[in-house]
Amino acid sequence: MQKTHYRISLKSVVKMQSKLVALEEGMDPATIIRTNQTKVFPLRILQFLLAFLGVGILFSILSMLTVRHFGFQNVVPVIQSTFQPCYGEPRSLESWIRPPSTLMHEMSDTELFWRASFVPRIKKYPFERTPKIAFMFLTRISLPMAPLWERFFKGHRGLYSIYIHSLPNNQTNLLPSSVFYRRQIPSQVAEWGMMSMCDAERRLLANALLDISNEWFVLLSEACIPLHNFTIVYHYISESQYSFIGSFDEVGPYGRGRYNEGMAPEVNITEWRKGSQWFEINRKLAIDIVEDKKFYPKFEQFCRPACYVDEHYFPTMLSIQSPGLLANRSLTWVDWSRGGAHPATFGKADIKEQFFKKIFQGKTCIYNNQPSSVCFLFARKFAPNALGPLLEIAPYVLGF
Repeated sequence: MQKTHYRISLKSVVKMQSKLVALEEGMDPATIIRTNQTKVFPLRILQFLLAFLGVGILFSILSMLTVRHFGFQNVVPVIQSTFQPCYGEPRSLESWIRPPSTLMHEMSDTELFWRASFVPRIKKYPFERTPKIAFMFLTRISLPMAPLWERFFKGHRGLYSIYIHSLPNNQTNLLPSSVFYRRQIPSQVAEWGMMSMCDAERRLLANALLDISNEWFVLLSEACIPLHNFTIVYHYISESQYSFIGSFDEVGPYGRGRYNEGMAPEVNITEWRKGSQWFEINRKLAIDIVEDKKFYPKFEQFCRPACYVDEHYFPTMLSIQSPGLLANRSLTWVDWSRGGAHPATFGKADIKEQFFKKIFQGKTCIYNNQPSSVCFLFARKFAPNALGPLLEIAPYVLGF
């Protein structure tokens, strides 16, 4: 009992002496206690960190061995977006207004028409825009009149665009220097008198609408030729207050006689119109045609041979929606005087000055509400063998 008491008393004495020394040296006794504790605490942390590091190294070794043995790859799924922008991300205004670098694409008609129907709500363009004419060639074969058209377009780059709808996979042997080189659009078979013909025309319009500088749209065939030089054609179209598409009410069997009562109420018989397939329209009417969902189903269902839809669909629809914008005549001269379901075709023997005088002279029409002697800018149908004489006669008869 005495030894134990002596030990306790000795410890107490040591503590008391430490406190006295601390007080004499100006130190806080609590500091001494904390200092003694910190000598033990870092050692525990170090032990914990070493243990954690060891576990991490062991786990890494096990993971590498597992991958090597079982061949496991990264199990985190990588989701790739299937969205492919057609012409690049619109990071600048230039990206929106620049025409497509290539006319070939993988859009369906539904996607194409939707894209082509975009219309800016602000009418004033925030950039310098030179309006162009889109020359749209609806063809079955190659372009036999290409050399004549090449001469027509020469020197007028920036004022026109060219689009070709031909048979699918139809290859044209054109040099890179040709204005027609790589101007074919994704095409499908178009049958005469069927809705597929109007589909082809809408496809041409939609592709041309992707170029925001195209303001006017002319539908032509491989058998068409220009009757005037480019300058006259451009000014005639660009300065016109109206678009040129035939739209008239024919009471006989080839007009109202083709009407089907199933067209009502969208189209009544008094609204039924007929006109030439070959047209020139402005951008507003082109968008109306491309975005149409009201009239298309009716014509597809109820206008089939002997109702030829390409003669009735656009003339009827546009005369209902925008009658004040139509000149109600075509700019393409065609000779129906020989009768039959198709117009006359002209070959090598027909190409003489007298032939063109019949087209130019003795004709009057209304242009911007005034009489005019210039009524036609294009003509058809010309056989391939007419090309040689046309090239010879063009400089002094056609003006190019």
